[in-house]
Amino acid sequence: MRDLWERWLGVGIAGALAVLTLVLALTGQLDLYINPANAWFAVAMSVIALVVVAASFGIRRGAERAHDHDHDHETDHEDAGAVSTRRNGVGLVTAAGGVLASLVTVAALVVHPNVLSVDLAIARTSTSPTLFGGEEVVLLAQSGDTANFGVPDWSTVFATATAPEQFVGDAVDLTGFIAPNPDDPDAFLLTRLVITHCVIDAQPATLPVVEAGWAGDHEVGQWVEVEGTVASDGGRLVVRPTAVTPVDVPEDPYEY
Repeated sequence: MRDLWERWLGVGIAGALAVLTLVLALTGQLDLYINPANAWFAVAMSVIALVVVAASFGIRRGAERAHDHDHDHETDHEDAGAVSTRRNGVGLVTAAGGVLASLVTVAALVVHPNVLSVDLAIARTSTSPTLFGGEEVVLLAQSGDTANFGVPDWSTVFATATAPEQFVGDAVDLTGFIAPNPDDPDAFLLTRLVITHCVIDAQPATLPVVEAGWAGDHEVGQWVEVEGTVASDGGRLVVRPTAVTPVDVPEDPYEY
């Protein structure tokens, strides 16, 4: 029984997570966890893990313990009570860690893949700008080539533009969910989560959308498509919408 437990803690968990990763990749759901640009690395490591798992079956069960037993003679001179206490402590820590790792693995296998909740995203939302691009984004915007701009791109432009008047009147057509704007009750924050590597580092990109009385027409957390233009409001760039249309959650709710 101990041999099986030790194998589960090693190759068992590694194999289960590797299979899960490959299944998510084959079903197109791996993007819910990591940036698609990094998917190849996760898939490659999973394949290597499965090869190692398969190779491990060539090792006779109990061989590792037999190897450890050869070293027991080195501790014969130690106090037997101290050795027993140390081994019991290590055993308890190993058991606790094993149970925790097993629960996490089972949860990953059982729980259906899902996007980060809007509530979590709103909790991370701030009016302080987070930059999702460098000077090249602003230069691209200045050239007028903004057809493929998303919320993160415009968020960077709004935060870093040294001549904001250049962008006044530019058309926008963006999709995101609504978060409240603590600095202006007559505006909401159009928000998208941006993933750099994986969902752990997901950060919200926001754009202020000025629409007096928006709370009476839209709910916080609702996904909407905003069509409108960039405008200046007290020296800051905002979006003035011509249409705010409720939409379903996009198939890929993140930006990268």
